[in-house]
Amino acid sequence: MQSHKTQFLELALELGALRFGEFELKSGRISPYFFNAGQLSTGRAAAQLGRSYAAALAEAGLRFDMLFGPAYKGISLVALTAAALAEHHGLDCPYAYNRKEAKDHGEGGTRIGAQISGRVVIVDDVITAGTAVTEAVQIIEAGGGVAAGVLVALDRQEVAAGSRRSAVSELAEQLGIPVLSIVSLHDLLAHMRSQQDYAQYLPAMRAYRERYGAK
Repeated sequence: MQSHKTQFLELALELGALRFGEFELKSGRISPYFFNAGQLSTGRAAAQLGRSYAAALAEAGLRFDMLFGPAYKGISLVALTAAALAEHHGLDCPYAYNRKEAKDHGEGGTRIGAQISGRVVIVDDVITAGTAVTEAVQIIEAGGGVAAGVLVALDRQEVAAGSRRSAVSELAEQLGIPVLSIVSLHDLLAHMRSQQDYAQYLPAMRAYRERYGAK
């Protein structure tokens, strides 16, 4: 497994951003694991998180001109990713983000940061219903840009409700752009198999993947 994936998983597990147990998801499914990027809330974690996003994007070989972060979690993530791209990959990439409510004074509007143009990668934490990503695509197109892809932290590789395909795959087809991730459920399981500390959780994880995993 690539080093940036291992480093991300170790950090998420250390700080409790990735936890094991029983968690009810918005879909109503009872998941044996849960990811909350909000737990990565220290300076060290932020720096590593930015490096992990940047490494995943650089490795993908996707052509892009700038980054966009949907409010709210995407705001810090897009800034960290842009900083890490400049510092570790020699890419001085502009970025922008949106606010939920339009500002009627100062610069006004809902968009902040660089002028949207060219091919834009959307940076967020996870994809659930895909609403935030769809709204981001609309903002990018309204600003004169073109959505080039989506980059998230974790792809759960689960089928969408009433479907045999993953929610990520369906969103990628709907929008016509690739959806990338730092790690996937496959990566998480591989990491767990290499660490004796997580052996007790593997049966539940495998059973969940068998029931809900995208084939």
